[in-house]
Amino acid sequence: MEDIHEIRKRRRTLQETMNFMAALSAGIEPILGRGANSMTMSAGRNLGRKFSENATKTDDLLAAVDEVRRVLEENHCLWFFEPFKPKNQPEMIMVNDKGEREMQIVFKDCMIRQSLFRFGHPQQGSLCNMMYGFFAGALENIMGKKAKLDIKHAGENACLKVLTVAS
Repeated sequence: MEDIHEIRKRRRTLQETMNFMAALSAGIEPILGRGANSMTMSAGRNLGRKFSENATKTDDLLAAVDEVRRVLEENHCLWFFEPFKPKNQPEMIMVNDKGEREMQIVFKDCMIRQSLFRFGHPQQGSLCNMMYGFFAGALENIMGKKAKLDIKHAGENACLKVLTVAS
């Protein structure tokens, strides 16, 4: 088992890298405008597909989300999330009016959010979009269906997203 000091050292190194990424996103957004979000979303989606090439395929949405978690951990990405079911919602996974499956996911310990706050850069920009793209790209590989992750709430302690998977 890895020593706690080694884990903390690796986490600090990753945090420093994420701080650099936050500074980079702050620099490209004014130059590229709205195109920065599209560019980083596409880059994230491609990375998610690459990282999940050998992932276990499934049509079970909860199992697919667990597989995305495994892929992230396997690639040393610290991004902790879990499915969320509001009290007034009858099921964890709902079907929208387009026949797509939807599930809410809460993101608690997010290296991106921490980096953005540390740098003083707002959430929901190009760096967040890169990770949404990663999540969607990995899920698309795992399920073989188009997926998207939309922000429902971006907060200081956690973010709530809506995952939508095509039927």
